[in-house]
Amino acid sequence: MGKFITLEGIDGSGKSSNACWLSNMLNTKGIDSVVTREPGGTFLGEQLRELIVNINMEVETETLLIFAARYEHFKAVIEPSLLSGKWVISDRFIDATYAYQGFGKGLDFNRIQDLQFWIDLRFNPDITFLFDISFETMLKRFSKDRKLDKFEKMVNYFDKIRNGYLEIADKSKDRIKIIESENSIDIVQMQILEHINNLLNQTYVL
Repeated sequence: MGKFITLEGIDGSGKSSNACWLSNMLNTKGIDSVVTREPGGTFLGEQLRELIVNINMEVETETLLIFAARYEHFKAVIEPSLLSGKWVISDRFIDATYAYQGFGKGLDFNRIQDLQFWIDLRFNPDITFLFDISFETMLKRFSKDRKLDKFEKMVNYFDKIRNGYLEIADKSKDRIKIIESENSIDIVQMQILEHINNLLNQTYVL
């Protein structure tokens, strides 16, 4: 059985680049890994992602689409990979829905939990890295010519999400490790590596 690692945080926090780095690091140590993302990860999931991030809709509709994509993602990518012994590194998972749709947009947490239980996805990652940055840092990291999607235009929304993530992390300290992502990339990756070493109970050297 492989390990399931999730990366969480607001956009621009370094999740995607560090997911690739982590995968390469594991692969050099003989550990097969798969990098994926939510919403997305499958053909259907990527189609739904385009709708979710670019079209205005009710938060309930948005959440239903996210869970549709997530269930397909879990069944088609995550579960088979883990059962084959691969490590799965996912850019976002269920914590993101509580942070974005719950804390960010005010959806009742019980509705999110009901969907999670309905599709029988009461499945926690082995470890979650929460990349923590401020909204101001997020904006600085975006290129000037990048087109902002509907979420990135909401300043107060991201403050709520960040605080929500930190609250989730405080309640799940054994699983969620906060990465101070305002630091340099070298420091960030050393933080990640320390936690991965603890997960493996052996030392890896870059």
